[in-house]
Amino acid sequence: MPLTMPNLPTIPEQAEQLIKLGVHEIAGLSAAELRGAVSEVNAEDTLLVLHPDRVPASSLVHLLEHDGKRGFVVTDMADIDEFGPIEPVTVPAGPAYVISKLDRGDHLANWSPDEALPAIVADGRTPLTVTEAIHWLLQRPDVLERNHCFMAIGSRLRKADGALDARTPAVWISNGTGRDGRANRNAPKIGWCWAGNRHTWLGFASAARRGPV
Repeated sequence: MPLTMPNLPTIPEQAEQLIKLGVHEIAGLSAAELRGAVSEVNAEDTLLVLHPDRVPASSLVHLLEHDGKRGFVVTDMADIDEFGPIEPVTVPAGPAYVISKLDRGDHLANWSPDEALPAIVADGRTPLTVTEAIHWLLQRPDVLERNHCFMAIGSRLRKADGALDARTPAVWISNGTGRDGRANRNAPKIGWCWAGNRHTWLGFASAARRGPV
């Protein structure tokens, strides 16, 4: 069963956090427009997400922070914004939407993405996209913990022949080794793992449902 995650702020509080970070401007919205879009949303345990067409992952990563370090994308995932939702993920239309009852998926650690996806669906849940994962961490940075990080397998890259690229997005904390560089030690990192590989320190983030605001 999903573990209890840190409580999310209220939806109005989340909107104010996105405004403080300038995410509404990336999305082409005024502060008033974002506040108005969520003015009638009254839901607990729910995350506010701006549509990835308006705020692609690459535009948000630098807003992530851990241990005083800003987030970054690994060098061999420069195409992160081409990773889109895959079945059974359906992103609601509109500038913003909500997802509820988020879980980091620690109980699926040491499963491969290929193994975890059907298990998540069988539980009546939906895997997070990489943009949703970033939004979660913008509101609750403490969800990202060393040795308890997570994948966002709701986003995949579809190749020209229709097959899925074997890379699956993940969010973890850099050790500052290799191409990451020592300056990025302890920074939040958007990287990837092969769809068939297992990692003991990566869970699989999911939500109960998505819906419009």
